[in-house]
Amino acid sequence: MEWWHILIIVLLIVLIALVVLYFVGTKMAKKQEAQKAQMEAMKQVVSMLVIDKKKMRLKDAGLPDIVMNEVPKYMRRAKMYFVKAKIGPRIMTLIADANVFEAIPTKKEVKVVISGIYITEIKSVRGGSIITPPKKKKFFDRFKKNTNDTSNTKKEKKK
Repeated sequence: MEWWHILIIVLLIVLIALVVLYFVGTKMAKKQEAQKAQMEAMKQVVSMLVIDKKKMRLKDAGLPDIVMNEVPKYMRRAKMYFVKAKIGPRIMTLIADANVFEAIPTKKEVKVVISGIYITEIKSVRGGSIITPPKKKKFFDRFKKNTNDTSNTKKEKKK
């Protein structure tokens, strides 16, 4: 077999893989849009007292068996953001979005938008403002800032 036969076979395999990934991706995008629409329809604003928040595995969170059965097997071992809160007379364990989790203060009353057991956004915090965590610096951004600072101090020393 010559080298161009092998090249054609490899290109066909890559082409088939790309076509399969395209169709799987469009199917998953449609599924995600349907889920977002369902979450938008079920959202409601709730006032709650945040007791505790942690990042832990799904099986360690103490969620009901109904929730555990609905979660796919590969997601059961993944760590998620959980918030233990008192909503009215009940203490509930809720799942928080990653961006929202950082801004939720503990031991304070918060108005949040929830959809089922999922916290999607924070509306307000009683007795204070919403704390926005500082953005994490990227690896190369740290060096850029340091080089700018050192060049400025050298210029000041020359003057």
